[in-house]
This record gives sequence, structure tokens and C-alpha cells, in this order.
Amino acid sequence: MGIDISKIKQRMNKLQNKGNGDSRFWRPEDGETVIRLVPTSDGDPFKDYWFHYNLGKNPGFLSPKKNFGEDDPLDGFIRQLFNEGTDDSIKMAKNLMARQRFFSPVIVRGEEDKGVRVWGYGKMAYEKLLSLVLNPEYGDITDPDQGTDLVIHYGKPAGASFPQTKITPRRKSSPLSEDSATVAEYLDTVPDFTDLFDRKSPDQVGALLEEYLSGDESAEERSEETSKYGQADNDTVSDVDAAFNDLLGS
Repeated sequence: MGIDISKIKQRMNKLQNKGNGDSRFWRPEDGETVIRLVPTSDGDPFKDYWFHYNLGKNPGFLSPKKNFGEDDPLDGFIRQLFNEGTDDSIKMAKNLMARQRFFSPVIVRGEEDKGVRVWGYGKMAYEKLLSLVLNPEYGDITDPDQGTDLVIHYGKPAGASFPQTKITPRRKSSPLSEDSATVAEYLDTVPDFTDLFDRKSPDQVGALLEEYLSGDESAEERSEETSKYGQADNDTVSDVDAAFNDLLGS
């Protein structure tokens, strides 16, 4: 079997963008951005994964149990903390428990030269996207010929403690591109979602947990890290977004 050139390109892009974010991903900036969701070969452009954050200095990793049904030493430790039932143990358990994140391939209007990228978003945006697809006025918003561009409004409203994402569909349908060759290229270069994030084995997760509990960080540092779980749900969402940005190397 020959070399898969697309995978080699992905590795090169990852190497070239190390420390400067991953070029395969797109995150909205404050203001309005117009995007187009790109259809996937399996017919499901909405992917979801569960991540563990806050385990020491590790930026985040896929949950073996939530994503793959594997044994997960960290999941067992979290259940142990909840069962212990103290304020401190519950705070730490909530800090370490897996968080769900959603992903879709997109083309950003005005940045088409950057190709298909992956947009990571939260549950509220996910529910909005599903509702658009199920709305007969819009239907398949990813259709290359009759799909719909989306306006992403991103920013922190006055008085809010964290940024919010609002999604508004364009009134008229439009093609993914006027050029059929460009459409074919987009469809052929949707990133492989199975290759987006490093997958750690249960043994590797166990080693990370053991290192975390061994005291590499001071008690004071760990206290500061876990204290965020006394915050309201809105602040927790903000913490998860920040952790996700760290995961992507921004």
C-alpha cells in the first residue's frame, strides 16, 4: 500500500503550525463571520467528542470511556471523588469530569483559500444547527448546490461573563462554490475526524493521573485549579472554552 499523501500533508501542517495554533481548526473572532458547513462522506457533518481537561498541565485529551467504551482510570477516580462526598472532592471531580464538544467542517467566506477547516462549538450552537436542518424551510444546509450560508455572531454581550455564539442563516440558498472543481476539492479535503486529536490508551491516562496525584504541582496550585468549580455554570462554560483553546494550541 502506498503513502497516503493527505495524511502526510496533515502531519506537515501540524508541524509547521506547532505553537501557533492548528491550521485545521477555525474559531470565530469577535463580530460577524459568514461560514458554510461542508457535507461529509458519511452524511453526518456534526461530530461530538468528550474531553478531559485540567489534569495537571495537560491541555486536554479524549476520554477513553466516553468516546471508545474503554476502561478509564480517570473516570474511576472521578466516581471515587463523588462518592467521597466532601466539598473539596466534589469540586475536584467536577473539574476532571469529561466535557462534550461538537465539531463540523466549514468553509469561511472570504478565507476560501484556507480550505476546509474544523469548527469546534458548544451544545447551544449544536442544538441550533440541528434545528435548522430539521426546519423544512432550510433542510440540508450543507448541500453543495442548494445549501445555506450561516452568519456567526460571536462576542460577549453587555453584562455577560463569557462570549456567546449566535447563528443566523442567510435568507437565500447558494452553492458551496460557483466552480465545480473547487466544490470537488472541498469535498475531497474534509479533515479526517479520527485523526484530529491524540487518542490516549487507558494505561497512558493512568500514568497522567498518577503523575497528577504524585504532587508535581503544589497543594496551593491544585487548590487554585480546582476552586473554579465553586463558580456558576456560565463560568464553567467559559473555563471549558479556555481549556479547549489551549488544547488547539492558540
